[in-house]
Amino acid sequence: MKMDTLIVPLDGSTMAEGALPRATEMARATGARLILLRAVQAHTFPGADPIEAQVNAVREAETYLTGVAERLGALGVTDIKRSVWYGPAAAAIVEAANFNRADMIVMTTHGRTGVGRLVMGSVAESVLRGTTMPILIIREAGAPVETPGGVVQVASHA
Repeated sequence: MKMDTLIVPLDGSTMAEGALPRATEMARATGARLILLRAVQAHTFPGADPIEAQVNAVREAETYLTGVAERLGALGVTDIKRSVWYGPAAAAIVEAANFNRADMIVMTTHGRTGVGRLVMGSVAESVLRGTTMPILIIREAGAPVETPGGVVQVASHA
């Protein structure tokens, strides 16, 4: 499978950055460009300036992605683009992937089930439902695994 562009959605967490080793490995093997993506939304209190909050959210996201790109650059990854999209995470990921004509989305998931997924939602599941593009979903180490029979196991990575 030829890959020119890989999108890696990041939210600033160590868990989300868990997709970076696999994404960089794939980029090196295929010569693909990595697009580091951060979706942001500003939440303001009544009376606060929403535009200033939005600008600050975008600026913080750009600073974060620059730091990640610099770390990857120090590891020899050279074809990196940083991209900040304003809006809900799942919608931003799908839109950015389509806009950039990505070949694959590489992201992590908490592996939440039951009430946790109901309350917190699942960005990975929403992205999966929102595109036909190939997606590599990497489960967070230690995340529970629910088998089709309803048995919950704890994942282990050796």
